[in-house]
Amino acid sequence: MSFAERKKQFLTLLAEVGSVTVAARQLGVNRNTGYSWARSAGIKSTRIEHPSKAEYLKLRDLGLTQRAAVEQAGVHPRSGRDWERGIRRAQNGRHYPDGRFVDYTTGQTKIVAMDSTVPVAGAVPEAVSPRLLSLSEREQIADLPWAGWSLRAIGEPLGRAASTIKRELDAHTSDQDLYLPSVAHRRSALSRSRPKTAKLARPGPLRDAVASMLAEEWSPEQISGILPRQFPDDEAMRVSTETIYQAIYVQARGGLKREIQSALRTGRTRRKPHRSVVQRQPRFKDPMIMISDRPAEIEDRAVPGHWEGDLIMGAANKSAIVTLVERSTRYVMLGHLPAGEHTAETVRDVLVDLMATLPGHLRGSLTWDQGSEMAAHKSFKISSGVPVYFCDPASPWQRGSNENTNGLLRQYFPKGTDLSAHGPLDLEMVAQKLNRRPRKTLGWDSPAERLLELI
Repeated sequence: MSFAERKKQFLTLLAEVGSVTVAARQLGVNRNTGYSWARSAGIKSTRIEHPSKAEYLKLRDLGLTQRAAVEQAGVHPRSGRDWERGIRRAQNGRHYPDGRFVDYTTGQTKIVAMDSTVPVAGAVPEAVSPRLLSLSEREQIADLPWAGWSLRAIGEPLGRAASTIKRELDAHTSDQDLYLPSVAHRRSALSRSRPKTAKLARPGPLRDAVASMLAEEWSPEQISGILPRQFPDDEAMRVSTETIYQAIYVQARGGLKREIQSALRTGRTRRKPHRSVVQRQPRFKDPMIMISDRPAEIEDRAVPGHWEGDLIMGAANKSAIVTLVERSTRYVMLGHLPAGEHTAETVRDVLVDLMATLPGHLRGSLTWDQGSEMAAHKSFKISSGVPVYFCDPASPWQRGSNENTNGLLRQYFPKGTDLSAHGPLDLEMVAQKLNRRPRKTLGWDSPAERLLELI
């Protein structure tokens, strides 16, 4: 096929599909060649909606998380985030709903019309967030003061504080006492964009000082705290902890490239994401019943038979002991685990055996943290009939009785020792010692006396 015939075939297909990329892919033509042919023919390619966009947005409307929706729709996570935020991809950058165009070839941010990458003087961007003033709100702010309205009266119908209205007027009122809402909106959008070079990407004494301290293995927080003491009269020698982290993780190709491998004690070259509770993935395959769903009778310790549990770990986490504490009597039971075996199945079997030694009315519930040893909690409930409630992450106080008891047990099982050296008889002896101790919280009764009354 000749060059002219191939070009003609491409232009015909482009008229049908409307996308240079799709037409070039189907014909096996380089995309840039396709764009060149389209421009020479005076054809402007129209955008084709991603086939999975509608499906992704529908899944989000149904309540699925971003991660679940992108996996089910088969799209990239960033595509999902862009669709939700109204961001549109271009050939060499991204269009934002507020009118910004980030050009990835130059690294600059411009205010543009949404159907072009050419800056337009009259393009007025919309607000990117309800937290920020919109153009319609600024138009009301421009009209109402002339009607004699106070700042507070202007802010009430807008749902804005009087201080917000005052700052807006102070910032964007001209020397001729003139407030133009379109100009104010455009200036506000331009001030939000940050095309300037990052603080630590610029050569200078601040970057040199930070780099030298990182070489001394100081943390970003330590560097941020010591700079004002070393340079009390130089305001330019100030940098926040987050700015240093950004320079290491995000801008390492510029400012601190040579220091990135040894800058942080963790040795990570990429930032570790920390998800919120809403975004956090399920801990176990079987759904957990959280402590917030635990009945009130368990919370106030009014009804006996509800237990708190955990593992105390030995040296290098290679050995462990199961600990159970009854919430109302503080009665302790200890479960022996073979050396090096504290898998979910092993812990489940030990807990089932411990619960089997109790009468039915003392097998009410079990509260545990979200450790991996409780991954078999569903099969434990089926075998023992005891429901399991899980504490929130990093909340040991929600198992206060068990945490306190684990501290007492360290008198007999010190940290850093091999706990597998203690057999079942040793554990029973230690448990009896604790259960015979009088407790102030029990009116100086012992846990064994309280439990005997219940039995």
